[in-house]
Amino acid sequence: MHMADALLSPAVGGAFAVISGGLIAYCARRVGRESDERQVPLMGILGAFVFAAQMVNFAIPGTGSSGHLSGGMLLAILLGPYAAFLVMASVLVVQALIFLDGGILALGTNIFNLGVWPCFLGLLLYRAISGRNGSAWRQCLATLIAVVVSLELGALGVVVQTLLSGRVSLWFG
Repeated sequence: MHMADALLSPAVGGAFAVISGGLIAYCARRVGRESDERQVPLMGILGAFVFAAQMVNFAIPGTGSSGHLSGGMLLAILLGPYAAFLVMASVLVVQALIFLDGGILALGTNIFNLGVWPCFLGLLLYRAISGRNGSAWRQCLATLIAVVVSLELGALGVVVQTLLSGRVSLWFG
């Protein structure tokens, strides 16, 4: 899910732009130090795949909204957390600038919600549950749990950021 600019105040959007920008800089330094040049083509191919997969939207009947696949967990498992976060951020930048998916003000929040949770926390959950030499069944279970937790935290992030912005009143009850 991508947040729209209309849901955010400039203060919240700006704060998450700074947070996400700092994470991008940190991850770029880590990837530059720890990765070799053979990983770069894989990052590009996986980025193209995730970009295409995330462009397929599924309508949610009766809500006027839609959902789509998210590739952060796949990227994290295959590339590691730092490269995965960079690829996810790149995909979201292209989607925001070219396809107007989300928006410029919401770009930092979208990078945070769709990148931080799966690439860092989701990967930790996956590794903890699957173990070093886990069976295929255990790896599938670990993936399912990590993906669900990551997506739910991303959705919670949207709600919290919307509430902090004070642009929309959300009724709970």
